[in-house]
Amino acid sequence: MALTPDDVVTKQFQHVRFKEGFDPDEVDDFLDEIVVEWRKSIAEAEELRAKLAAYESGAAPARAAEPAPAPVAEPAPASGAAPAASAGIIELAQRLHDEHVAEGIAQRDQLISDAKSQAASIVSEAETRGREELAKLDRERVGLESKITELRNFERDYRAQLRSYIEGKLRDLETTATQSGAQPVSALGL
Repeated sequence: MALTPDDVVTKQFQHVRFKEGFDPDEVDDFLDEIVVEWRKSIAEAEELRAKLAAYESGAAPARAAEPAPAPVAEPAPASGAAPAASAGIIELAQRLHDEHVAEGIAQRDQLISDAKSQAASIVSEAETRGREELAKLDRERVGLESKITELRNFERDYRAQLRSYIEGKLRDLETTATQSGAQPVSALGL
């Protein structure tokens, strides 16, 4: 492909999904094309310089007899223009590359900044929720401990009342048995 400065200026790259910027492979391929064309231009310029030097030194007298020596003289300006055009293309490509790299770095820094901000927000929210849950669980624990204490007191009082009631009934039973002349329950070994 013959690459022109207009090709470099008008080149459109496809946008990549899920991230901003251009497809790095596509940009690299295009830069590779520029390098190939530039190397061709340099080789052509060197070849034309060698031909011009040979012509000027008289090493090619057979060619001097040719009817149209003008085409040999015309490539010299073209050979000077080719490296200049190639240098311009390379300069433009380097500038585009630098712009894309700078844009990528800025986007990376922005993404990192946003992610750090979001992470700090998530951590803060999680810590707040954690404190709220701990406070809620602590209130529940205090309530349950209070309930347990209340139930233990109830059990102790209930046992004491039950013991008193049973002992009272046993005394009543012994008293009744003694009055009737029967043998007391405690003497029977129950």
